[in-house]
Amino acid sequence: MTRILPSLVTLLALSSAISLARAHEDQATFSSKEDLPEFKPTKIKAPFLEQFTNTWAERWTASEATKETTSEDEVFAYVGNWKVEEPSVYPGIKNDLGLVAKSPAAHHAISASLPTVVDNKDKTLVVQYEVKAQDGLECGGAYMKLLTDSPEGIKFKEFSNDTPYTIMFGPDKCGSTNKVHFIFRHRNPKTGLYEEKHLQSAPMAKIGPLSNLYTLIVRPDQTFDVKINGESVSSGSLLENFHPSVNPPKLIDDLTDSKPSDWVEDARISDSKATKPDDWDEDAPARILDEEAIKPANWLEDELAEIPDPEAEKPEDWDDDEDGDWIPTSVPNPKCENNGCGKWTRPFKSNPAYKGKWTAPLIDNPDYKGIWAPRKIPNPDFFEDLYPSNFDKIGAVGFEIWTMQKDILFDNIYIGHSEEDASAFAAETWEVKYASEKKQEEVDNPRPNDLDGTPVFKEDPVGFVTFHLREFIDLAREDPLNALHSRPLVAAAIAGVGGVALALILILVGLVVAAPKPSATARAKAKKTDEPTPDDKDTGSSKAAKKEDENKDGDVRKRAARTGDDE
Repeated sequence: MTRILPSLVTLLALSSAISLARAHEDQATFSSKEDLPEFKPTKIKAPFLEQFTNTWAERWTASEATKETTSEDEVFAYVGNWKVEEPSVYPGIKNDLGLVAKSPAAHHAISASLPTVVDNKDKTLVVQYEVKAQDGLECGGAYMKLLTDSPEGIKFKEFSNDTPYTIMFGPDKCGSTNKVHFIFRHRNPKTGLYEEKHLQSAPMAKIGPLSNLYTLIVRPDQTFDVKINGESVSSGSLLENFHPSVNPPKLIDDLTDSKPSDWVEDARISDSKATKPDDWDEDAPARILDEEAIKPANWLEDELAEIPDPEAEKPEDWDDDEDGDWIPTSVPNPKCENNGCGKWTRPFKSNPAYKGKWTAPLIDNPDYKGIWAPRKIPNPDFFEDLYPSNFDKIGAVGFEIWTMQKDILFDNIYIGHSEEDASAFAAETWEVKYASEKKQEEVDNPRPNDLDGTPVFKEDPVGFVTFHLREFIDLAREDPLNALHSRPLVAAAIAGVGGVALALILILVGLVVAAPKPSATARAKAKKTDEPTPDDKDTGSSKAAKKEDENKDGDVRKRAARTGDDE
């Protein structure tokens, strides 16, 4: 024990110091906008690459169209407001702007022309963009449409759900629906008509206040890959994993064919030659009394299985004249826990002579012809397109969505032919942003503890030691002697490393670090309200409100202290 104690003391002290420094660093992290990494426009080139810089309005046009629903003949206008602004929740990169759908419970539509038309014939197509649901997403879409190029040109102010698109890709969530759409429109080479091909078993979307990266890759070998945050969540073939299938079947049922009247589909029939055996007793019961059963020696025939609850009491407001005679509730008789009670009766057992109703056995049907199906004939509409990845040319990109939640942010759109460039673009944008956002989220939501609130030593040794040190400091503020008696190991660790002087320094550091600071989210939300901020002048009314809040806080602390004493 004497050998272990110095090492333990040293570990505790070092871990405490490191943890205090880490806690102080975490709370100081992102304390202002200046702490964020700086936005830098990418130098990567692509047929279409959008980072929503200050010239975004030259490229994007909000729709002024209406949207009709045929079922109820209602007309909806695309009145959802769009803005390009920095995130209000967990801003990941300084001065990084994104396209934001601002209006809740509204239809939004906006689109931008591609500098050059994208022709994907015999090429790889990569579609990639970020989605950040700052206010959550309970019901709404956040998918992108790649609009089909047209000789007449795309009418951007009339962009609606009726505007032809080549590919629709991205998350959609509402009620039980939670999926990442991948839909492409395929032209029938015989009829010229288009049909939507939907990805079967679409993966679930990942939506939240952190930026999530959605990537679609379609290769000229007809394979595809859907990724979320760089991880593949669905892959397969355009020729095999879509419904309806790209190519129709070569053979189809002959609708003029009908089943012959003498067709036999019963594979088995009763044997008409079989007869019931002479010793077959159909009247024998399935169960009979067990004549060999003997009453157990500990059976209590004079005891009831249930007795009145001896602890039950007649309610004070019970009126025998109105409510009748009061009868206590029944409870299991404790004497019967290990014994049978009441009148013993002989149990039943299965009857070995029981055979039940006799039926003739089944035999193979000599006239069986199988399950009938209409004959197959060549499909007059058959065609074979082995290269559906040669999509219709893409002339524009747009978002046409309906959402109940506001502040859905889109950013860093890449549309091109290089998987390497798309990956490099994600590395310098989304990866940097996501790491920054994740740190802010971790500060606002500390790592989980065990059931009683204490960090688990095996998963977080520094957090485990820090927890006990902070607890010791909190106790020492109010009652130093109680802290020494209730936390002797922590006191020994502090004293063992540097004595009283170091103990005082650690306690002072702990007091400073323990001072609460507003989270990044709280600061961002506060700036979006009309409430006074630290930059506003401190009026008499605000001072009074502040004083009243302090009094309330004092009352809460006093009540909490009294509650602790009561316990």
